Amino acid sequence: MLAGMSVEEAVEASPAKPRRRRAGARFGVILVTVLALLFGVPWATLVWSGNAWPAPVFIVGTALFVVAAAGFPVLMFRGHGRHDDRSSRIADTTLGVIWQLFVWSVLGQALGLVLALAGVGGPVRSRVVAGLVLLVSVVLLLWGHREAMRVSRVRNIDVTIPRLGRGLDGLRVVLITDTHYGPIDRSRWSRGVVEVINSLNPDVVAHTGDIADGEVPQRISQASPLGDVRASMARVYVTGNHEYMSGAQGWVEYMSSLGWEALHNRHLVVSRGGDSLIVAGVDDRTAASSGVPGHHMDHEAALAGTDPDLPVLLLAHQPQQITGAVAHGIDLQLSGHTHGGQMWPFHYLVRIDQPVLQGLTRHSGRTQLYTSRGTGFWGPPFRIFAPSEITLLTLYAEK
Repeated sequence: MLAGMSVEEAVEASPAKPRRRRAGARFGVILVTVLALLFGVPWATLVWSGNAWPAPVFIVGTALFVVAAAGFPVLMFRGHGRHDDRSSRIADTTLGVIWQLFVWSVLGQALGLVLALAGVGGPVRSRVVAGLVLLVSVVLLLWGHREAMRVSRVRNIDVTIPRLGRGLDGLRVVLITDTHYGPIDRSRWSRGVVEVINSLNPDVVAHTGDIADGEVPQRISQASPLGDVRASMARVYVTGNHEYMSGAQGWVEYMSSLGWEALHNRHLVVSRGGDSLIVAGVDDRTAASSGVPGHHMDHEAALAGTDPDLPVLLLAHQPQQITGAVAHGIDLQLSGHTHGGQMWPFHYLVRIDQPVLQGLTRHSGRTQLYTSRGTGFWGPPFRIFAPSEITLLTLYAEK
């Protein structure tokens, strides 16, 4: 028995190490399996599978895939675990490249089957497949990088809110989300986003979280342009899940210092023409498990003291939080988080976790949800078939 422990404590503690070892072993097996598939399928398609490349090509190609596969998890850990920007840039770019090569290699195998049925044989078939996989991947990656780095286009959405008063008819709400200021310095991009926002003459500007990957001092040059955002009524912000890996309370305080209202389970009221709208916000659904004191999703606190007859606009980072919005009679929830999938066909994996990928959806007789594809990007500096957006939502009273 361990010294100083009771019998009960010793019994409870004794299985802990074996459980941790088993969990670590499972994680190791999953990691190796994922890496083997992610890097192995493109290697087989481009280098090995019937291509009959000269020996030097085969050796160099194989070496590149082995080095990339071995270095990738190390760089990801250093980059995103320790906020080493150089490692993050290399790992994130590698992830984007290998994801596209993997996807198109899988589709290329289907093409290879068609060619085989058409009578194309030998290394010709495999080389045609390899060439097309490489060509399509390179074209999409170049285009996707341009899409990711450009200032987001404006997406116009009209939303009818039956309880909205006539005095607020035509209220202009600009939504940005998932800016993910990170290892690539996008200070110029950030200033461009602010210029677009201000050109829209918004009444309310909302940021629904995932502001950055990194703490405030590390990302301040990219985030500081948000202080120049103009809105006639309010600038409001809520935390996303990435804040809880990047000093959430620091970001709440920094946004407040820039003049934004951090809706940390609270609300404010905007009024015009004798009519009012409650603008509320809740912390991200991961806040409670983050260990950050005082952070958790709390709709009751956010709506405390509000007039139940007034319409409510709610900021909540994840579409999955819509269940709470429905339960509390919210009229419109604004969310992000999904990035619209960011890199096709990752969309299908996002839909396993979230009820909505993007756009305006209805979830009860009263509650609607708008999910943005995001203004920035996370990780791989690519957006493929999932363009970013700055959203202009115009709210209308029911006629």
